[in-house]
Amino acid sequence: MSPAPRILVIRRRYLGDIVLLGSVFRNLRLHWPAAHLALLVEPGCAALTPLHPDVDATLVLPRSLLAWPGFLRRLRRERFTHVLDFDNTDKTALLTRWTGALLRLTYRRELVKHRHPRCYTHAVPVTNAFYDSHHITETYLALLAPLGVPLATREIRLVPSAADLAAVAPLSAGPGRRILVHPGSRSPMRVWPAERFAAVCDRLQDELGVQVFLTGGPGDRAELEKIRAAARSHVVALEPRFTVGRFAALVSRFDLFLCHDSGPMHIAAGVGTPVVALYGSQNAVIWRPVGDNHTVLQTALPCPCLPDTPAPCVKTDSYRSYCVRQLTVEQVFDAVAARLKAGRQ
Repeated sequence: MSPAPRILVIRRRYLGDIVLLGSVFRNLRLHWPAAHLALLVEPGCAALTPLHPDVDATLVLPRSLLAWPGFLRRLRRERFTHVLDFDNTDKTALLTRWTGALLRLTYRRELVKHRHPRCYTHAVPVTNAFYDSHHITETYLALLAPLGVPLATREIRLVPSAADLAAVAPLSAGPGRRILVHPGSRSPMRVWPAERFAAVCDRLQDELGVQVFLTGGPGDRAELEKIRAAARSHVVALEPRFTVGRFAALVSRFDLFLCHDSGPMHIAAGVGTPVVALYGSQNAVIWRPVGDNHTVLQTALPCPCLPDTPAPCVKTDSYRSYCVRQLTVEQVFDAVAARLKAGRQ
């Protein structure tokens, strides 16, 4: 009987991207129950991997040059049999080859330079038409085919620890329905105006009787304060000091999560909380939250630049466009109300 495979998955960064690997891990685990599954990430994303119930170990890329020799020795000692490189950068290609694994896979995406093809045993072709018209998880799952791993599920499930759930319980205690609002984004141009968030918070509390909580990262503090200052009703602002694990536990306790397209959005969907997400010119087909329990609001594209749109606005770059400002308070309130009525499914 052949030994259980030792599999390394490489996806270095971005919380949402790593959350969305969940269906890859689930299918690998179902096919090889005894496999050792490890994930290689950058330091800023290491705290996310324990939320994936199918991942056994985390390898973290070194921060300093002095740490690299030891890291490379460990990578070799792990004796991985399979490596799935979802990044295909110069660095990850060379690390893939360094493992000595017999099976080394990546993508060969149309219009994207294929890095160091000799470092891999398999390169799965992905056309631009396929990439743009399918959720990113379908692109991820395509890497399983050369391994003979059947597609048994598309489930993505994050599991907060009991300790984190206990730690956040007092923060969201109380009767009635509760909504958590996360107004931040990696790009300031993707941020819906604070006064509109405040107006939605007021209507939700006045008309639906729900309690609204605000949260965000350290960089979102100013935006949180703007919303609180503009709101007429009492909005509870939670201090932005949560670890990734604590945040996952926190959002799992809410009836709904209102946010932008972001890593926290994918974490919320991963723990089963219904999401209403505000999109600008991003490709929502690729990056929408996984599952049927969510609502994506997006203006019709291409959108016109409004007279009060800040400059410069680059419609062809989703990180530098203000398209999200086309969404109205009425649209967002109606979407949240409808999603609350539908409840968890």
